[in-house]
Amino acid sequence: MTATPKPIVEIRDLTKSYRRGSQVLPVLEHIDLDIPEGEFLALMGPSGSGKSTLLNLIAGIDTPDSGVLRVGGVDIGGLSEGELALWRADHVGFIFQFYNLIPVLTAFENVELPLLLTRLSRRQRREHVEMALRLVRLTDRMDHYPSQLSGGQQQRVAIARSIITDPTLLVADEPTGDLDRESAEEVLGLMDRLNRDFGKTVILVTHDPKAAEKARVIRHLEKGVLNDVDS
Repeated sequence: MTATPKPIVEIRDLTKSYRRGSQVLPVLEHIDLDIPEGEFLALMGPSGSGKSTLLNLIAGIDTPDSGVLRVGGVDIGGLSEGELALWRADHVGFIFQFYNLIPVLTAFENVELPLLLTRLSRRQRREHVEMALRLVRLTDRMDHYPSQLSGGQQQRVAIARSIITDPTLLVADEPTGDLDRESAEEVLGLMDRLNRDFGKTVILVTHDPKAAEKARVIRHLEKGVLNDVDS
């Protein structure tokens, strides 16, 4: 009998709202969610449903109003801003819709950037970066600048950057939203490989049912409420 993987993300009775002047706008209401280690989870829902907000909370970009939010056993909802920044650097790899690459840096330098905060030597950093670029099949483009790369290639550089520190979680917010179908399939296939072959826990926010099909579990958010599991 196979043991159930322990949750790497544990959320209990989580709420989040934003203020607009004197008005309080609830975004997430009483969310309960466990994400096992090694899961590939897709969060779907219409615009304004709260899915990106939930992703940002899990990634430590934002903090909840109330409830419990633990990642890898750490109550990140209780961390200070400085502690959250250090925790994110160690535990979270980000993949964004618009890549967030630095235009004046080459693909190699963009991927290397997170390693500059570590104690690795220049030679060790080069080995890590070349390995990550090899994984995304871009070693022949490592000296190119973002403007010299296609959208799909830029997103693959962003994925290499997201995994360079061996993070606990990979979080992706509409990572194929700016790509053509062929490039999107390539990026989703790479995320699937990172999950299946390397055991990475992946949380994907998407509007695209085709993208969500890569996930093992799909959860739907509707007006801040998390609905039942699709798997």
